[in-house]
Amino acid sequence: MPKNKVKSKRIKAVSQKRKLFRAKEPLISVFMWGINSTINELQHVNIPVMLMPDDFKAYNKIKIDRQGFNKDNMPSHFKVKEYCPLVFRNLRERFKVTDSQYMLSLTSSEPIIKDTHGGQGSTYYLTADKRFIIKTLTREEVEQMHHILKHYHEYVVEHHCKTLLPQYFGAYRLTVEKQEIYVVVMRNVFSHTLRVHRKYDLKGSTVQREASEKEKSKEQPTFKDNDFVSEGNKVYIGDSHKAELMEILRRDVEFLSKNSLMDYSLLLGIHDVDQGGNASGVDEESEETGGETDSVNSEVSLPDSPGVQNVENTDPNKPSLFAQPVEVISIPASDNAPKKAIYFLAIVDILTHYGMKVSLCGSTLFLRGTVRFTGFFVTTAEENGTGSQNC
Repeated sequence: MPKNKVKSKRIKAVSQKRKLFRAKEPLISVFMWGINSTINELQHVNIPVMLMPDDFKAYNKIKIDRQGFNKDNMPSHFKVKEYCPLVFRNLRERFKVTDSQYMLSLTSSEPIIKDTHGGQGSTYYLTADKRFIIKTLTREEVEQMHHILKHYHEYVVEHHCKTLLPQYFGAYRLTVEKQEIYVVVMRNVFSHTLRVHRKYDLKGSTVQREASEKEKSKEQPTFKDNDFVSEGNKVYIGDSHKAELMEILRRDVEFLSKNSLMDYSLLLGIHDVDQGGNASGVDEESEETGGETDSVNSEVSLPDSPGVQNVENTDPNKPSLFAQPVEVISIPASDNAPKKAIYFLAIVDILTHYGMKVSLCGSTLFLRGTVRFTGFFVTTAEENGTGSQNC
């Protein structure tokens, strides 16, 4: 009786592909590697029912020696330290940022350097999808963040994320060739889909508050209070939006004051609807965006800006800035505005303590709370002369 032939199939073993982190700067390659590693480690950690005091002191440290893979992009020796991983994961969750979205945004493409400025010489990087900002910090600013983190988390929880304060998602220390750099990851306060045509750093002060000629020569300069006033600008918003905005601003300033923080600014970005354009500075009709987006408000589109998606709070009659989950605070111009526009607002640079060295200009700002900012905002009633206006 003939034997049955057994069919066999040869399988060639294929080694698992390793993820490459290509960046021009070794520190950025290490940062991308660190994000990938720390987020993957968090997948194996149970989510606690509530954060404990020790979670605000915890850290995760990774040290790599003689790294032989990807030598063209990664140094052989480096260290990554992640601060308070469970706390920042909780904050990301509350601000509707998933771990997968966070990792994809920060590691799929090299973040691009956006600007270097500030008294401490901070460097800002923008992720390729324009959702997150990576900012370098001084050691003093890191210490200040540790000092306020518990209060900041409690404040975010208490007010259900209804705040103009920075949305902090992660803090890290990177060490390469004995050089240490501290970075924090935050939400980009401007839309990642709409182009910002004009932006202002406002402190409610007129002392040395004018953009320098060097700043004005940039492709997208950041103007200041005196520039805003001399141009005759106002922020035209509806009555209900102004009332809610000023209440949130008052509450946020009170929080910063209680924590002895100063020298912060109100960052204002203006999207001109008539000019249009997406966040890359290219008209939507001339550029294919490709891919899908996972914005929480992807069903909203703006009239007069065809193809633009993911714009929050574009209804001027909406009773609340937070009627639905939002990524950034954006307010449409009221009907009486000279131009159709969308305003993006946020408080930035909050990690300066009263005890730290600041300029004379910085020591005066916000001493009168939100009163200094009231004159920047105009409602329909005030424009028609039927309401009060504090300047």
